[in-house]
Amino acid sequence: MAISDWPQMEQPRERLIASGAENLSDAELLAICFRSGVRGKSALKLARDILKELSSLNRLFESELNELCQYEGFGPEKYALLHAAIELCRRQMLEKLQAKDILASSASTRSYLKARFRSYKYEVFTCIFLNNQHHIVKLEEMFTGTIDGAAVYPREVVKRCLYHNAAAVIFAHNHPSGVAEPSQADISITNKLKSALGTIDVRVLDHFVIGYPEVVSFAERGLL
Repeated sequence: MAISDWPQMEQPRERLIASGAENLSDAELLAICFRSGVRGKSALKLARDILKELSSLNRLFESELNELCQYEGFGPEKYALLHAAIELCRRQMLEKLQAKDILASSASTRSYLKARFRSYKYEVFTCIFLNNQHHIVKLEEMFTGTIDGAAVYPREVVKRCLYHNAAAVIFAHNHPSGVAEPSQADISITNKLKSALGTIDVRVLDHFVIGYPEVVSFAERGLL
């Protein structure tokens, strides 16, 4: 039976409107994103089957198109709808973060960075450029690499700080392994960046290493 044939208040979309999204299960929310199922399988049944197979939303969000298309009823359209929803959530989190003193909202910063880097299978080094009030001027993914690391060039970071007229900067990069512990190479490049930026009076406020689920702060570890 198609979801449209269910009693109205049992349909996920109608339940969301009546009761709020927070009262729906993961499968019901996914069914709304999917919009439709396949012959003999409703969108809700498809969502339940995928979640059962993958065990978590995190694994679902990290899966590539070709992996998800192995499930009957899942194709490029549903993949696009799902990732459009994910990206909108990330942008909304960044929008809220941009309006705050980033040092006063460390929990929000960590949540945003975890959401941003969660599905990356390679290392990305990001710079968050800040003004004198520690509000975000710009967030840029500056260097990308393999699963083992990304090459970081202090001269390029200096150039972007000058371009954005930044007063301070926060670095962030992910460890695709999921282990957030800073490596010796992470500590070394941070010291080089701090030294280079000191020549133009730009402060390095922190460096976050994003794993899953942990995020490590250099400032909190006393590594700056």
